[in-house]
This record gives sequence, C-alpha cells and structure tokens, in this order.
Amino acid sequence: MEYTKAGQTTDIPVNTMKMVLVGGKEVLLANVDGAYYAIPNKCTHLGGPLAQGKLEGGIVTCPRHGARFDVRTGQAVGEAKLGFVKMKVKDEPSYSVKVEGTDILIGVG
Repeated sequence: MEYTKAGQTTDIPVNTMKMVLVGGKEVLLANVDGAYYAIPNKCTHLGGPLAQGKLEGGIVTCPRHGARFDVRTGQAVGEAKLGFVKMKVKDEPSYSVKVEGTDILIGVG
C-alpha cells in the first residue's frame, strides 16, 4: 500500500479532527486520545462534510442529518434523521494511518 503524507501530529490536537486531501480524495483525519484514524469526509447518507460535524469519544456526527460514525472503524453507529424520519446509513471505509516521526501518513490505495 502506498502512503501519502496528510499532515503533522501538531496539526491535529487530541480529540479533534480536520479534512485533508489525500490522492485527490477528501479524508477526515481524527486524533482520538492520541491515536490517528481516517475515513472519507463525505457522509454515506447525502454526502455531508463530516469534518464540519462534532467529534465526541471517537464518534463523528454529520452536521446535515445527524448520522453518526465511529472514526476508528468507519462503522455507522447512528441513523440519519430528516424531521421525524430515520434513515439507515452505510458504513464508511476506513483508511490505514501510520505516524513516522511527526508525519501522519494515510494509505488510500
């Protein structure tokens, strides 16, 4: 697998996240308790920008309709809601992340 530098460890403080571009893809890069994880930045429901959502305990909530994903695994852990209607969402793929020195590398291939 080919890894691409996505940032520095100092770019993402503990329990925060940000969107990075890796290989032309928007990726959500999260630091959960000092470990780094990466999933696509687009919600599987209607493509909401996950990096603009809220991160709590490794769970990101989409800002559009409230779908929730575990950034450590990509697993969908909460349905999207439109008014009173709940909709199932698909899991996100997760990307391999490694840290070399202060460089954060993501494998999206």
